[in-house]
Amino acid sequence: MRSTLKNASFLVALCLLARPLLAADGVLIVEKSTTGGTTSTNQVQIEKTRMRAESAGPNGTKTVVVFDGGAQVMRMIDADKKMYTEMTKADVERMGAQMAKMQEQMKNMPPAARAQMEALMKGRGAAPGAAAKTEYRKTGTDKVGKWTCDKYEGYQNNQKTSELCTVDPKTLGFGVADFQVTQQLGEFFKALMPQNAEQMFTLGTSDAQGFSGVPVRRIYSIGQQQTVSEITEVSRQTFADSIFAVPAGFQKRAMPGR
Repeated sequence: MRSTLKNASFLVALCLLARPLLAADGVLIVEKSTTGGTTSTNQVQIEKTRMRAESAGPNGTKTVVVFDGGAQVMRMIDADKKMYTEMTKADVERMGAQMAKMQEQMKNMPPAARAQMEALMKGRGAAPGAAAKTEYRKTGTDKVGKWTCDKYEGYQNNQKTSELCTVDPKTLGFGVADFQVTQQLGEFFKALMPQNAEQMFTLGTSDAQGFSGVPVRRIYSIGQQQTVSEITEVSRQTFADSIFAVPAGFQKRAMPGR
């Protein structure tokens, strides 16, 4: 479950970018991500109603996540084992209901048991209770790759929880319309992770979010692990339909709890 949430988080987090170029209707984003001393290279291909994220680890393993906005289905593909798992909207709502039930049960637990359950839920990327709204404070400027960016620190209840470094969307040559499918993905997961929606599923291209611009570097935590992610490449491309499909011969694996 934690792996699924992490992949989903990666899929969306890569898409925090705000159609002026006409040569191609797809967007490619490449990102370097470091978690706990381990660095991986990630890339995402985005079209109007679908998106695909691929994460390559240092040991050669490859994880692929494909979201079909029209069908409201996400598929997690294990290229090494030649298997895939399919998550539907109904699956997300079922898991969200289970999480809510766990939170309700926690109210009547002894303090030690409640603390253990809270640690378990945080490790799965779902903190119990409603999360406080993040307040962003601009702290200066920095350099990420070829981009000069504005630095922000994110606080919840006056405790620092994240950092961003943003650029004007026009600098990257894209507009909000290019990333509407990411909003669909946000709605897809809302029942499961409502407390993470603010940091994971918003485009961050409006002052209403508390910061201005598009993050090219993000520092955040999922559970106890901190992740530093930096965009290294953005470009327009045309993608073949085949990259959004499950490869032939791959075996379907049932979602846990079905």
